[in-house]
Amino acid sequence: MSGILYEEASMVTFIFVTIILGGAGAWMTGRACALTWRPYPMLLFYLLVLSFGVRFIHFSLFQATLLSLHYWIVDAIFVLAVGSIAYRYTRTNQMVSQYYWLYAKSGPLSWRSL
Repeated sequence: MSGILYEEASMVTFIFVTIILGGAGAWMTGRACALTWRPYPMLLFYLLVLSFGVRFIHFSLFQATLLSLHYWIVDAIFVLAVGSIAYRYTRTNQMVSQYYWLYAKSGPLSWRSL
């Protein structure tokens, strides 16, 4: 399993850097883009930049490979997933609270017309 998701000696490093730090950064990025009404493609750009930052933290603090396409893709997929969920969750809450006479929640990530 360690060869597929992470290259460090300990899974704790992967959990700390990618899941906790990268996930928190991705959540806040997705939330910020939704709150400022930015389009989804702009969020994707920001999250890709963040995934490079997560890879750099692995490299600079834990001597991982910086230019590893495989491990960057693992980091990028996780960051993109968390950021996209945060964006959609925040946008749903915005739509149903700001336009309460037009929309109602149909789930945590979607809304419907009234």
